[in-house]
Amino acid sequence: MQNSVTEDLPRRRPGRHGFNKTELEKRGIQHTFGAPVTGAISVCDGIAVSFGDGNVRFFRPGHAFTTIKAHKGVVLCLAADKDHIITGGDDGRFSQISTNGKVKEIANFNSKWVDCVAAKNGIRACSSGSSVHVWSKDHLKSTVLQHSSTVGGLAFDKKGKRLAVAHYGGTTIWEKGDRRWKSTKLVWKGFHGAVTFSPDGKYIVTAMQENALHGWRIRDKADLAMTGYPAKVKSFSWVGDTPHLVTSGADEAICWPFDGKDGPMGRPPVCVANGRKQIATFVQALPTEKAILVGFRDGSVLLAEIIESKEPIILKGSSGNEITAIAITSGLSHILIGDSKGNVLWTTLWAGESNVKPI
Repeated sequence: MQNSVTEDLPRRRPGRHGFNKTELEKRGIQHTFGAPVTGAISVCDGIAVSFGDGNVRFFRPGHAFTTIKAHKGVVLCLAADKDHIITGGDDGRFSQISTNGKVKEIANFNSKWVDCVAAKNGIRACSSGSSVHVWSKDHLKSTVLQHSSTVGGLAFDKKGKRLAVAHYGGTTIWEKGDRRWKSTKLVWKGFHGAVTFSPDGKYIVTAMQENALHGWRIRDKADLAMTGYPAKVKSFSWVGDTPHLVTSGADEAICWPFDGKDGPMGRPPVCVANGRKQIATFVQALPTEKAILVGFRDGSVLLAEIIESKEPIILKGSSGNEITAIAITSGLSHILIGDSKGNVLWTTLWAGESNVKPI
């Protein structure tokens, strides 16, 4: 790993009641905001964090954090959109928010929640109920894509040419033609939530309502069933150039190999970052490295390479509050960790970096 974690971060040595507080925590800034952290994402040189009370906060190295009232209720979803973020809430608003705090309402669905948002290459999408609304670069009015049931997840592929929409009974792939969007259906019984394209665009994977993932190889619609989880998969992240799909939902990070022509078909996953009977609730790739950050139900966070023989590094000790978000700045200098009780840790990822305390 480049920029190796310093010696002050111990390898996995749990205390009597979990993992002990780390040096990374001690040099960081702890905040308590009183509302659950619902998401966090890197944008520009900082991190945007959403909360259950409708607020969005921006954290940047060397600056005090800023707070924006984005929604009247819960911020249900957020995504990066170049130098902005887009958000959806249970107040029916679909909004664009700049890092300097300007909020622009893109659409308002009144009593219908905005459940999912996605953006890529100037195209934006949001879902409300069974409808997906898409705004192209050169159109102020949205195109509406209808589905047979409530939408569970949205994702663009790497080039922004295809949009995957997960729902009951499978996933619909929409591709924009010269005049209209054309659809292809991938079928599998059950409700499909969060959805993702593989980095090479060859596979689609969804998190099921059951304790399982389901995937398809797009070219021939071959099914990939990834089962056996003791808990629901709440989070997944692609890691590495010949990627693994790393997932939560077990007492360690489950890493499915997607290299080769058949991906994970007939192959076991790599399992790393054992939480010692704690369920992993959030996973996040460490950019440029074949390594992951894994947050657990007890509030601990581990850093692990995708190598089963290597012990993980403790980044954050056990607090008793479920980890719900982890994000890293684009320059890899700072990390933000949020939990279900509204606690946020903002700290340098590497020793020697500077922090500025908020006003």
